[in-house]
Parts: sequence; structure tokens; C-alpha cells
Amino acid sequence: MNEDAGPIFRQVAAEIENAIVDGSLAEETQAPSSNELAAFHRINPATAAKGLNELVTDGVLYKRRGVGMFVATGAREQLLKRRRSEFADQYIHPLMTEAQKLGISARDLAAMIDDWEGQR
Repeated sequence: MNEDAGPIFRQVAAEIENAIVDGSLAEETQAPSSNELAAFHRINPATAAKGLNELVTDGVLYKRRGVGMFVATGAREQLLKRRRSEFADQYIHPLMTEAQKLGISARDLAAMIDDWEGQR
């Protein structure tokens, strides 16, 4: 885990979220247990459990008594929706504000993005 990336339990939650978003952890499949995560990352199982429980609270995972935690149906779309909104807040809104200050229209900005993509 990366000490600069915030609390460890949030890093655990982010790791599970990333696996759901990229499809490596499909909906209705079992998520790694807190003990598995703790052993893999060499952290306290309670810390790993806190990250998992945060995802349960968010509706991304659900518990099956005596079996473990599973990825909820619709979790991927829920995460994508939230991340798209965060992306817009973090990148698009400031970009558009700066473009307006510089007199760049949305159409010109789109053309700049198209040009950038063509150069990659």
C-alpha cells in the first residue's frame, strides 16, 4: 500500500473498486476476504475489513452470512457513474472555466482534443 495515497482502508476499498470497474471482479462474484487482503498487503485484518465494510455501506458489496462478501448487481455502473461525475468536477469544469477565460469555445476545445488524439 502507498502511504501517500491516504488511509490504508480507503486504498483497500479503491483497489476493490478498480477491480470492479476494469471487470476483473465481476458482479455477483465473491470479493477477497479481509484476511486475504490483510495477508496480501501485510496489513491488519481489521483495516482490510474497514475498507470492505465501506463498500458494503456504499452498496458496492453485500454480505452473505457465513459465506463472504460479493459484488452487488449494478455495482460497476454505480462506480462508473460516480467516477464520471468526479472526473467532470476535477477536470472538465476547470478546463471549461479556463477555456472561457481564454475565449476558447467548446467547439474549438473539441477540435483541440481531436488534434491531440491524432498526435498520440
